[in-house]
Amino acid sequence: MKSATICVLAWLFLCASGVNAAPSADRSKNPQQTESSADKTAPSYDMKAQSVLDMQQLQKKYVELAQALPADKFNWRPEAGTRSISELFLHVAGANYGIPTMMTGTAAAPGYKKDGFETSTTDKAKIIDQLNQSFTFAIASVQKMTNADFAKAEKKLGPDANDGDVVYILVTHNHEHLGQSIAYARMNGITPPWTEEAEKKAAAKGAAE
Repeated sequence: MKSATICVLAWLFLCASGVNAAPSADRSKNPQQTESSADKTAPSYDMKAQSVLDMQQLQKKYVELAQALPADKFNWRPEAGTRSISELFLHVAGANYGIPTMMTGTAAAPGYKKDGFETSTTDKAKIIDQLNQSFTFAIASVQKMTNADFAKAEKKLGPDANDGDVVYILVTHNHEHLGQSIAYARMNGITPPWTEEAEKKAAAKGAAE
């Protein structure tokens, strides 16, 4: 994965639309890039299958964590100027709706409106529903791609950008904010359900031995 391109793509997504990215460096002067280009070995990593699996696991964890948090904690925020729990989960959902549309040919999710989405509700049930709907949309967007689509150029995002970069951002964005969500939960005395389950299994195994 091209690190320079990823930085540009992430910056484009997080900043307001219409901001121009800095020109890319001359890659012909990078010996590592030249060596990589000369490598004709077929890739052994199936990005499509792994991305779908990652997203399915992420969906399960986000929903389990949201379900474990008390409804009256969805307004909680660690300090002024930071996202509340509800805003964090809706930020994740909004990115799941928005990032796939960076790929040419991926239509926007029906009914999704970016403006005001993160503060649109603090209702626990509605937020969990948005998490599920957004992951369903994002996963379906990846599943409909062919292997060749991952190399499809997206010149509007940068001279070396492709759809594989977009999927990479989609997955890493979710991993980043899952860690933040776990920290929020633990600050409110909630152990992630999957961690709690693992601890119970370990305790039961220890008692049996």
